[in-house]
Amino acid sequence: MKETSANTVLDSQRKQKHYGITSPISLACPKEIDHIYTQKLIDAMKPFGVFEDEEELNHRLVVLGKLNNLVKEWISDVSESKNLPPSVVAAVGGKIFTFGSYRLGVHTKGADIDALCVAPRHVERSDFFQSFFEKLKHQDGIRNLRAVEDAFVPVIKFEFDGIEIDLVFARLAIQTISDNLDLRDDSRLRSLDIRCIRSLNGCRVTDEILHLVPNKETFRLTLRAVKLWAKRRGIYSNMLGFLGGVSWAMLVARTCQLYPNAAASTLVHKFFLVFSKWEWPNPVLLKQPEESNLNLPVWDPRVNPSDRYHLMPIITPAYPQQNSTYNVSTSTRTVMIEEFKQGLSVTGEILQGKSDWSKLLEPPNFFQKYRHYIVLTASASTEENHLEWVGLVESKIRVLVGNLERNEFITLAHVNPQSFPGNKEHYKDNNYVSMWFLGIIFRRVENAESVNIDLTYDIQSFTDTVYRQANNINMLKEGMKIEATHVKKKQLHHYLPAEILQKKKKQSLSDVNRSSGPQSKRSSLDSNCLDSSRDTDNGTPFNSPVSTNKPSKPDISPPRETERNNTEPAAVIVEKPLNVPPAQGLSIPVIGAKVDSVVKAVSPPAVCTIPTVVGRNVIPRTTTPHNPIQGQLLLNGMANITKTMPKRSHSPSIDMSSKRIKDIEKFLRLESKFQESRAAENRKRKSVDAIGRECMPIPTIDTSRKKRLPSKELPDSSSPIPANNIRVIKNSIRLTLNR
Repeated sequence: MKETSANTVLDSQRKQKHYGITSPISLACPKEIDHIYTQKLIDAMKPFGVFEDEEELNHRLVVLGKLNNLVKEWISDVSESKNLPPSVVAAVGGKIFTFGSYRLGVHTKGADIDALCVAPRHVERSDFFQSFFEKLKHQDGIRNLRAVEDAFVPVIKFEFDGIEIDLVFARLAIQTISDNLDLRDDSRLRSLDIRCIRSLNGCRVTDEILHLVPNKETFRLTLRAVKLWAKRRGIYSNMLGFLGGVSWAMLVARTCQLYPNAAASTLVHKFFLVFSKWEWPNPVLLKQPEESNLNLPVWDPRVNPSDRYHLMPIITPAYPQQNSTYNVSTSTRTVMIEEFKQGLSVTGEILQGKSDWSKLLEPPNFFQKYRHYIVLTASASTEENHLEWVGLVESKIRVLVGNLERNEFITLAHVNPQSFPGNKEHYKDNNYVSMWFLGIIFRRVENAESVNIDLTYDIQSFTDTVYRQANNINMLKEGMKIEATHVKKKQLHHYLPAEILQKKKKQSLSDVNRSSGPQSKRSSLDSNCLDSSRDTDNGTPFNSPVSTNKPSKPDISPPRETERNNTEPAAVIVEKPLNVPPAQGLSIPVIGAKVDSVVKAVSPPAVCTIPTVVGRNVIPRTTTPHNPIQGQLLLNGMANITKTMPKRSHSPSIDMSSKRIKDIEKFLRLESKFQESRAAENRKRKSVDAIGRECMPIPTIDTSRKKRLPSKELPDSSSPIPANNIRVIKNSIRLTLNR
């Protein structure tokens, strides 16, 4: 009898529909204990507002019904205005489709709805952003209406009866839009422009995901748990280089394909098992990519060389197939893999009865995890400007992460997706301030007593990108600033309230012990790198920019050599805003630069915030023999040397050679002579064309740079750095780490 029932189960499993590009790992059905753990998982998620009640769900349906009727009325009006026959106008139709978390059935309380307006061929995109926009303006219940017509996917954003809606538009090459229209048909993409294809892609991908999972309800519950976990652990942000909603959905869908009969509690554990061991960059595919004769660009590393560099490819199942994780960097992938391993360990304990689901949802100990942090600050003078400015800066933070990753002394740059309000006492000029924190791990340098690390180029490249983008879209306004500061863990209290740091520390006590095991790649990096040693940079609570109203005159006094010891370096502040005369201070050359900077040496306390000099690489620091000179001091006009260098960093040195000492002494003598003739040079320079065609004596260090950077010196020469009278501060960081 038992053999008969066993054979029946095996037969049913063989007949089960096959999902995915491989056969399932297990067809085992859930046991009673699995359902118990699943119910406990649901109970653990409820306090976080993951589930909506019936009243809220019905309200969303009512709002979407009203919006669908508005779309049909508008399309009918447009059809009449374009003199279509009455019979055609009566049947022209029109429809609202949803996509994203709402369509997947995993939206949370208060979440917005992503929607698509589909119109027939005679309705233009301009009609959508003009006549439909006007119709929404006069509709009761519509608030905060705004159009973003120049976005990558053009959208109208608004709030309808308390529900936030992002509405995109697509016109199909058909005369009427029926209520039973299926957007999964690839032929619908024929003869469409790229904006319509992008708009349709959200719905097509969402519908395809739901079509490719064996059990929709189990998939939804598992996805809710994984999304909540990702948000709690600080790895939910496509913009910052982690994963967005559709990427998490595809990973969960792939897990469901591999374990088609498992309960949600089991699937959460299997999710961590599969992707903690996944051999990236092998792609995650929900189905075999299908060929089409529409000739649209698709993800294919065999054809597209750029696709071969994607680190964590997760490929959308609908044509044209795209990688949804092209923003992922080395650092964000490392962080996510570590979190997968951590999740596997915790869920293993939960399913063994040694812990509960609340442990999986504990926030990370980000502010206790690293010894060094970079604080990125975006500030503006008005609330409206601040909202715009923060959005732009946040969208470019991944550029900064990429720049830092390419520095040979940095092993990892981990950005915390959560932003924090800035301390207004530190930013008295601007009342609206936001901060992001990046945890940094520095690489261990063998046989080096100390190493000078200069992030001038890394920060400058990032700030140039942001200011250039803001200038291109006419966003840059007076008061918009970016600042970057290096701080150590013990100095975070200058930026964050004590309750946040204490809370994180209290929650992280067990996590620190747990993450110190040999399986944690990050922990081993942290414990064996130079980052664990004592360094001479104590960070900066805030910086002191030069006033724009009263620019200081160049100092013609003899140069002074700054003394510093191993524990308290002098603060170095460099100010180089565009169209603002330079600050007082000692002129020193920039390695590999064609332009130069002014450094002002002041006394401790030890701080290190440096508005970016417009140089190509590193600013060497004149030191006493207590700390060997790092790198080689080069005079102006030697930029060609760095072009062949693979890394932007100092070369660590243990012994100071006599030749190098002589070079430094020679440079200081030349600098002293130059200081005496600087006033005369400045008077001469005023009478010369702004391009700087005058002959400059060697060594000449231009401290009054008023001309624009040559395009070859810019990280992105597609457009100039804004050259208006808005004060632009571009910050960089320099620090010295000692063993």
